[in-house]
Amino acid sequence: MASRGAFTGAFYIGEKIGQAFGSLRRRHSADTDAEIEVIKAFCKEHGVEAFKCTHWAEGSKGTEALAKHVVTLAEKGSQFKPIYGEELSLFDKVKTIAREIYRADDVIADKSVRDQLKTWEAAGYGKFPICMAKTQYSFSTDPNLKGAPSNHTIPIREGGLSAGAEFIVVVCGEIMTMPGLPKVPSAEVIGLGPNGQIEGLF
Repeated sequence: MASRGAFTGAFYIGEKIGQAFGSLRRRHSADTDAEIEVIKAFCKEHGVEAFKCTHWAEGSKGTEALAKHVVTLAEKGSQFKPIYGEELSLFDKVKTIAREIYRADDVIADKSVRDQLKTWEAAGYGKFPICMAKTQYSFSTDPNLKGAPSNHTIPIREGGLSAGAEFIVVVCGEIMTMPGLPKVPSAEVIGLGPNGQIEGLF
C-alpha cells in the first residue's frame, strides 16, 4: 500500500503548480477492498478522485474509468502556473524547486557544480528548465525518510546538460540516473506462442 505521505506529497505539488489530477492505484493481488477504500477516502478528503486500476490483469479495460476521468479534466482546461521564470539563474531555479516543491530549507552544492551551472548559462543555456534527479520515495534525498518531510537540505552531487531536449539535470543525493541493466535483455524471451498470445512478458 502507498503511504499517506506519498499521496500528501502529490496533492501538495498539484496545488503548487495549479494542476488538477486524478489518482491511480494499481491494485496488487495482496491489496484488500478495505485498503482500497482507505485510499479512496483519503484522496476524496483532498478533492481528488481515486481509481482502482487493474490493467495488469485486464489490459485497457482495467483503466477505462481513469482514462475517461483524464479526458474530463483535460476538457476543463488547466490552471497550470510555473513556479519560476526562465530568467532566473539555474541555481536559483534549483533552489526554488527545492523550497517550493520539496519543502527543503536549503540546497547545497560544491563550487564545481555551481561553476558548471554558470558555464552553461554563459554558453546560452540559462533559460533551460531544471529536471531534478532524486529518490522517488521522499521529498528529501533520503529514501528512508518516506513521503513529504519538510525542513531538510537537498545536496546536489552533479549536473548534466541535455542540450537537445533543452533542460538541465541536477543529480541529488545518491540516486543513480540509469539503473543497471541485465546481461540478457528481456526482449530475447518475449515472443508469440502457438495460440497467438504474447509470451515472456512476466
